[in-house]
Amino acid sequence: MSNARRLTVLGVTAALAGSLMAVPAAARTAAPRPGPAAQDPATPAKAPVAVGYGGAVSSVDADASAAGIEVLRKGGNAVDAAVATAAALGVTEPYSAGVGGGGYFVYYNAKTRTIRTLDGRETAPRTATKDLFLENGKPIPFDDAVTSGLGVGTPGTPATWDNALKKWGSRSLAQVLKPAEKIAANGFTVDATFRQQTADNEARFRDFPATADLFLPGGKLPVVGSTLKNPDLARTYRELGEKGVDALYRGGIGRDIVRTVQQPPVRSGATRKVRPGDLTATDLRAYRTLDHPPTHTTYRGLDVYGIAPSSSGGTSVAEALNILEKSDLSHLTEKQFLHRYIEASRIAFADRGRGVGDPAYENVPVKGLTSKRFAASRECLINDDKALTSPLAPGDPRHPTPCGTTGQAAPTTYEGENTTHLTAADKWGNVVAYTLTIEQTGGSGITVPGRGFLLNNELTDFSFAPAAPAVHDPNLPGPGKRPRSSISPTIVLRHGSPVLALGSPGGATIITTVLQTLVNHLDRGMPLVDAIAAPRASQRNAAATEIEPALWNSPLRKQLEALGHTFKLNPEIGAATGVQRLPDGRWLAAAEKVRRGGGSAMVVDPAP
Repeated sequence: MSNARRLTVLGVTAALAGSLMAVPAAARTAAPRPGPAAQDPATPAKAPVAVGYGGAVSSVDADASAAGIEVLRKGGNAVDAAVATAAALGVTEPYSAGVGGGGYFVYYNAKTRTIRTLDGRETAPRTATKDLFLENGKPIPFDDAVTSGLGVGTPGTPATWDNALKKWGSRSLAQVLKPAEKIAANGFTVDATFRQQTADNEARFRDFPATADLFLPGGKLPVVGSTLKNPDLARTYRELGEKGVDALYRGGIGRDIVRTVQQPPVRSGATRKVRPGDLTATDLRAYRTLDHPPTHTTYRGLDVYGIAPSSSGGTSVAEALNILEKSDLSHLTEKQFLHRYIEASRIAFADRGRGVGDPAYENVPVKGLTSKRFAASRECLINDDKALTSPLAPGDPRHPTPCGTTGQAAPTTYEGENTTHLTAADKWGNVVAYTLTIEQTGGSGITVPGRGFLLNNELTDFSFAPAAPAVHDPNLPGPGKRPRSSISPTIVLRHGSPVLALGSPGGATIITTVLQTLVNHLDRGMPLVDAIAAPRASQRNAAATEIEPALWNSPLRKQLEALGHTFKLNPEIGAATGVQRLPDGRWLAAAEKVRRGGGSAMVVDPAP
């Protein structure tokens, strides 16, 4: 979802302005859904924290969290609940995720006490080359690439659901899709955030009849408090449940996707240039999820696991944690803490840009990037009295030298901010952290006619051209290649048992959101819900560090500027969710208090 253009922005600003590391008491209760449906007993209430037994689910949406809880109550496990929640988000958060997108799934198996992952990232067509987004030797405008068939990758979400259930679930795909199918058929309540996101996309949505018919009912923006139904998506879910995901990768749903990509259904009279893509039935048949080993590092006696490349999330979070472990963050002043956190993020992004891409095409030094030795060679760049300058040159994780850099610095390329994250846990102790996406808010803007879901624009996560002409870019397009992501679903263990699971949307800010939330909780001692709510800063090897209003309006900004930091205001960064295992065996689910209108944390059996 887009962070900057939302009706909730003013709420975030007001809620954060009075505090640096926690929101005011008045903001601690998430706002109810606007309109008459807020009083409807069938509409689940939103709460940013819940504690109890039997399992937990946390997401940005109350209907979606309730879908996962329903599955847990009926005896399903965390994997079943995660897929049910994700499918429901495809209905209520259709501009963030859905059948037409992809994502990354991290799973803790309580019986084996191991972490497993699924890479469900979208892939480029087999005909794609490094020049995918070039015309006459120059990159096409970014917005043109977004709203096109050219930016659509092979969807990985249905395959992720199917494989997760077959490997670790206890319910069938048909069973876990039922709650989402019901929401799609009966409708969900439009809130202010959904209406604003629709308004932000109105011009391009109107250029695609299937999108306009679905999201602009009667040719108008949906009214807050009204009910939006999606019978086409209900039928799509029913078909996937009855026929399995082959209905998409080898069947009629897939044929409709290919036709839509190759011949984008633009309305008559539209002046928008919508480039076709070259996705084929062969690309769909060839798609596979990948089960790479997770990334791993230790942090203050804990084991931190994340997703391996094609995402840069796991390696970058691990490297930054390894750098920060050199400092006693719990005893630093706020200025010292934020300075060190910002610098660790800057360094990790410098190394990410040079080293991380699709491992099927690039020799990604995962072991080196996550090693303590490499972190030590990079941590010594941090000066407590002076900020580093970006773009910072990368280090060499294969042959680290103290304070050493290698080659030319390259800026971080843009990555869209539209994603959603969910976390789930069950009574047996299994845990899932799952982030899924269609890239931009509204993805490509193109709805598959008759199918009820938007297609992704995930291929725009590739570099259109090398960030620096003289520097190798590991994230250029290629045939069947997966674009680099910043998605960072993370699970933390202590002696093999779960401590917490966490993740966030937000494009490249995902990495910094997860990192800052982890150190807020683990080092600064904040309760998880407060660690999520705390105002954020995001440095991604850029000239300016993005900060939220509470930091922008704080004396801390000038203190950090005196060290050489430069800042840029970002009204809202990320929207995290997490679950935590408490010492007495209860689960705590946590979500945003304010961002995106507040998240939804639920447990099966609430307990004090």
